[in-house]
Amino acid sequence: MRFLPLVLKHLRRSWIRSASTILALALCIFLFCTLQSFLAAISRNLKTANASRLVTRHAVSLVFNLPLSYHDRIAAIPGVRRVAMANWFGGARKPGDFSDFFPNFAIEAEPYLDMYPEIGLTPEERRAFITEPRGCVVGPDTATRMGWKVGDTFQLESFIPPYRAARPFEFVIQAIYHPDEARFPGADKTLMFFHHKYLYETTGRRIGVGTYVTEVDNPDNAGTVSKAIDALFANSDAETHTETEQAFRASFVAMAGNLALLLNTIGLAVTFTILLVTANTMSMAVRERRNEMGVLKTLGFTSGRVMGLVLTEAAVLGLFGGALGVLLSLGLIRALPHAPLIGPFVRGLAGFGLPLSLGAGGFALAIGIALAAGLVPAVLAYRARITDLLRQV
Repeated sequence: MRFLPLVLKHLRRSWIRSASTILALALCIFLFCTLQSFLAAISRNLKTANASRLVTRHAVSLVFNLPLSYHDRIAAIPGVRRVAMANWFGGARKPGDFSDFFPNFAIEAEPYLDMYPEIGLTPEERRAFITEPRGCVVGPDTATRMGWKVGDTFQLESFIPPYRAARPFEFVIQAIYHPDEARFPGADKTLMFFHHKYLYETTGRRIGVGTYVTEVDNPDNAGTVSKAIDALFANSDAETHTETEQAFRASFVAMAGNLALLLNTIGLAVTFTILLVTANTMSMAVRERRNEMGVLKTLGFTSGRVMGLVLTEAAVLGLFGGALGVLLSLGLIRALPHAPLIGPFVRGLAGFGLPLSLGAGGFALAIGIALAAGLVPAVLAYRARITDLLRQV
């Protein structure tokens, strides 16, 4: 620590180069923390899926709905405990304006709530929701963002043509659900649910069912039940595709390709580039101070101490770069949910944020990159003889 002022003095001497190196390291850590936060949120969302729940959709695409008559036929399959209808509504407060969008679903209330205990409701709240045709349940994050409370009314209009009515749908908030964080870590707090019957009747019975959610008696039999459901509707006008809830969620991520590979490749490329830039910076700094290092060795500084000074300088650059990168990433992550275009997607990622472990990892990565970049110049300074260092170039 007593040589830290000397190190800082060296950094201030070429402050433009030092600042550029710190910014380069900050960019690396900023991208690392931000991209990995996305992957962590997606992974957390997939892990919250229940192995006992299956999702059945149209075999061609989610764009096409399934007949209502499939409900009882699926329920009659051995191993099925209960079945619930669920339609993605895609409603917004203003048609075409998704700046304050939140996920909203039309569900068959009683069996759906039985299958999803993470939608934490008291018996009174559940009863109030079920008995009110226009009633809805809203997640706490959405309620806070919109300034809603129980008893408030609001309107939504879907961007999906079959779900459009003569006038916007009006909803009454009957409950704000609160997931049990201990039992269901990472549960989505942005969702909104209303009655499938309300959607069905308001649209003049022109719709079917977007997805059937099925709960099986034994998760080990999920594959068997999935095959039985699809076999039941094989060669029909509306064939089905049934998969586990986790696989269903993962299919949306797969639409963007191998997202993990893409983000990790970007991170590695940037890290390698910054490593080269930092190594070049450290090499230049050591070459410029060859005479100074020769004087230090002449005054009694050991080769190990001179090497330590070079590595300390690299570590200080990494420390400042890592801190700045983590702060920039934290600021962006907090701002993204309110961004105009990407905001709705980000708000749909339950628990999206910068985990403490990831921030610490980014900070450590910055110092590691800086030390790795400074290792070769430090070794050269260690091995150099005084006569070579004092020789004018």
